[in-house]
Amino acid sequence: MPETLILAEPFRALFYAPYYLAEARGAFTRNGLDLRMETAGTPTLAAEAVLAGRADLAWSGPMRVMQHRAADAASPLTAFCAVIMRDPFLIAGRSAREGLHLAELNGFRLGLVTEVPTPVWCLADAVARAGGRKVKDRAGGTMAENVAALLEGKLDAIQVFEPFASQVEEAGGAVWFSQASTGPMAYSSLYSTSATLASRREAMRGMVRALAETLRWMETASPAEIATLLEARFPDLPLATRERAVARYQASGLWTDGPHMPRAAFQALGEAMIRAGALPHIPDFDLCVDEAVVTEALA
Repeated sequence: MPETLILAEPFRALFYAPYYLAEARGAFTRNGLDLRMETAGTPTLAAEAVLAGRADLAWSGPMRVMQHRAADAASPLTAFCAVIMRDPFLIAGRSAREGLHLAELNGFRLGLVTEVPTPVWCLADAVARAGGRKVKDRAGGTMAENVAALLEGKLDAIQVFEPFASQVEEAGGAVWFSQASTGPMAYSSLYSTSATLASRREAMRGMVRALAETLRWMETASPAEIATLLEARFPDLPLATRERAVARYQASGLWTDGPHMPRAAFQALGEAMIRAGALPHIPDFDLCVDEAVVTEALA
């Protein structure tokens, strides 16, 4: 009999494609799972669902596990199965610009992401490493609002994820910079409680196998194949826009680093969080991440 798992989706985003594709291609079913994906609405609500037992696991940035473990080493939240180990956010402008140096961003009217904090932490860290001053947010709107402000000439540049970047291009604008190019960054993995990881071990191995299979398939799948399978989760997004967005993410290597979590990606996220004042110290990797379940699943 398939084992039922409830997976909390923090919010809908195209860069989370591996999770949706594992479902669409039947990978969860093939690995003995009856997976029920429920949208929490925010990463915080997803974590609350896991801690309260309303969900067996969720996906999100390991930053949440790191914050919990830094505050209390006995926290039950534990990350496993790396899926996205590059930053999916992009800087876009109204016209083409070659060779943007990150330190230049301080001179622009810049609209930063307001929906979630991690992309701003990562960008600020990259700008600081490039010799720039603290990034200043000149907007305060949502990504959709900032796209409109950019196209109206009220902003010079905006920070967005796909499909907003592709929509800017389709309106005559251009992508200036891909944050994925800054190197490994622990951006999305599964997580659960240590108790659930122990008691539902075979089901968690099944999750790892399903996502590992999907990531392998995505390495050679065409953008058109991936974009077509994503239609069920993004029915209002035109196929051409989905395909453009997928092609960009594939070219950036966004989906190529799992399912073992690279320690360099974990460390990079921790350093960005410390610079932003979002973490007092980087908790031990082995305290935050259960790599054994991945090794067991793939043995």
